[in-house]
Amino acid sequence: MSQQKPTPPILLGAVALGAAGVLGTYFAAGPERFWANWVLWFVLMFTLGLGSLFIVALEHLVSAKWSVPVRRIPERLATLLLPAIPVGLIALCAVPVLYPGSRPEAAHHPILAGKAFWLSLPFFSARTVFAFVLVVIALAVLVGGSLKQDVSKDPAFNFRARKFAPAFMAIFALVITLVAFDWISGLTPEWYSDIFGVYIFAGAFLSGLAATALSLLYLQGEGRLEGVRQDHLYNLGAFLFAFTVFWSYIGFAQYMLMWYANMPDEVIYYKVRLAGAWRAITFALAALHFILPFFALVTRDAKRDPKRLRRVAILMLSAHVLDMYWLIFPALGGSPRFGWPELSFALFFLGGILLWIRGAMERGEDMPVGDPFLREGLEFRL
Repeated sequence: MSQQKPTPPILLGAVALGAAGVLGTYFAAGPERFWANWVLWFVLMFTLGLGSLFIVALEHLVSAKWSVPVRRIPERLATLLLPAIPVGLIALCAVPVLYPGSRPEAAHHPILAGKAFWLSLPFFSARTVFAFVLVVIALAVLVGGSLKQDVSKDPAFNFRARKFAPAFMAIFALVITLVAFDWISGLTPEWYSDIFGVYIFAGAFLSGLAATALSLLYLQGEGRLEGVRQDHLYNLGAFLFAFTVFWSYIGFAQYMLMWYANMPDEVIYYKVRLAGAWRAITFALAALHFILPFFALVTRDAKRDPKRLRRVAILMLSAHVLDMYWLIFPALGGSPRFGWPELSFALFFLGGILLWIRGAMERGEDMPVGDPFLREGLEFRL
């Protein structure tokens, strides 16, 4: 563990400037735009943390050895779930403003009447709190236990984590589905997709992989993680490449099935996103989230090139932001909105996220030194 460096003033300035803009947004831009931005950044924080925790659990589930030296990075990134929880609790105030299914008139809607109890604010809030409790338990078991193992060197943690990993996969499936259907598709409750939860999972996992790769390269630039080799980078690059294709397949499959069936209650979702200025964002999302990273990582050498991997990781995180914007903001109606409210929220939350991750990268050892498989992971060769 390296010595903590002073906090960069630019980050503190961004957070302060963004906070001032966020406070003014509610009154100047209106509550709908304020809460749409708040929900956007809650979903971004939560999916990034949840995707990182999925990486940790996946390693334990399959008993992967190659990833042990880099496991501490997604463990640290997963702690982003902790600040995301209060952000999510505040976001519950957005439900009566943005979510039609929670309003009293939903009881008289021909489609929403049957979903009135599920979409009501009390049950919406109960599901959200339940999901938060589950992820805190998972964090305590998988991340808290790993940090304790640094000191105790107790190999029993590996056994406990492997036993808990299948249970976490069930927790993850439930929580990511609740995020997908409650917080995102709940903005348009007349529309539904059976694979929408899988689509959000793909984006969350990709964002976790991209943040892990970017953090790994940052730590190596600081002279840390000296035992991590290009072979470890290659595997991260291969995962990024594979799940770029997977995200694209799920996104296209969802669109193709609805386009082919041409049912009014399904195509309305894409009709909005393929009209006017939203069409350009749809094509930009396809380029940034699939075409560019696919061709950037298609060769074997590209997957182990630190410079290229850094650019692709930044691109993937940016594409994840655009993806969540594309999913959430059309619910406001009209054209895309990119103005000082969005800039203020970006400065405030992005600055806060970077400050949190920066602090998290100093917690515990850079590698899980108590893990009995660490040596085997450091000796990994392709």
